[in-house]
Amino acid sequence: MLDNNVSLNIVTYNILIDAQCKKGMISEAVEIIDKMRKQGIEPNIVTYNSFIDAHCKEGMVSEAEDIVDTMIERGIELDVFTYSSLINGHCLQNKVDEARRVLQLMIEKGCAPDIVSYNTMIDGYCKAKRLDEAMELFRELSRKESIPDINMVTCSILLDGFCKTGKLEEALKLFQAMRNNGLEPDIISYGIIIDGLCKTGNIEVAKELFHKLSFNGLKPDVYIYTMMIDGLFKERLSDEAHQLFRSMRDNDCLPNSCCYNVMIRGFLRNSHTLKATHLLAEMVDKGFSADICTATLFVELILGSDKSILM
Repeated sequence: MLDNNVSLNIVTYNILIDAQCKKGMISEAVEIIDKMRKQGIEPNIVTYNSFIDAHCKEGMVSEAEDIVDTMIERGIELDVFTYSSLINGHCLQNKVDEARRVLQLMIEKGCAPDIVSYNTMIDGYCKAKRLDEAMELFRELSRKESIPDINMVTCSILLDGFCKTGKLEEALKLFQAMRNNGLEPDIISYGIIIDGLCKTGNIEVAKELFHKLSFNGLKPDVYIYTMMIDGLFKERLSDEAHQLFRSMRDNDCLPNSCCYNVMIRGFLRNSHTLKATHLLAEMVDKGFSADICTATLFVELILGSDKSILM
């Protein structure tokens, strides 16, 4: 709550408004603006940007555009954050053509897009499975002198897009191109590629990349271990999966609930019922619980057996 006896300046109000907007509490932010105006303080570009970004993230792009109209009427010029928020809002609604229109408009208005603007648009194309347009924009970005360095985020977005649309070969080409151009992939990029390889049955290539992590100064996290374990089980390499799982502690990476569940499901699907029940007990002892998929497999196993597997 604001104390009406305390006089705040525009900077303080903007901090309070932005905090409410980031929590999705738009109506509370509006109340703060009302108090601000009663003190004779009008919203500025920072205030409006907080509201536009919040509305876009809540799927209220039309309302965000109404706020933009208000800004223009007041003679406040849109900046790169304003445009990028609108691009993101349209992309979140899968309206990538509208997002591209905003990107083009900001260029025409003399507001140069930054790396965030381009990454948001590229991500929108990827999520809409329009990879050709994503790559076209990527190539356009690479020619921009004002943005000399394509960052790891950009490449990770494209890698994820290729993998999720089944274009693994294109993902591997980009991954290699990154390394050839001195952009050493980070743990997120490795994780995307390893996950894509495991899901398409390319477990040997995934294993090769996994073992290269340490040579490149990277340490696999629990998510990459879980991807690998799941991939090994899918190829019926239960012993390797179990060995990798047990090696996690030695590498200072403790299994989480998801990892335990993947292990147990892997054992069950590969008919290692006893190992699964022992690991279930270990998991419960660690304070974790079976998720719905794991529980369902156990129920199906019990219903299909004359003897309880828990005896």
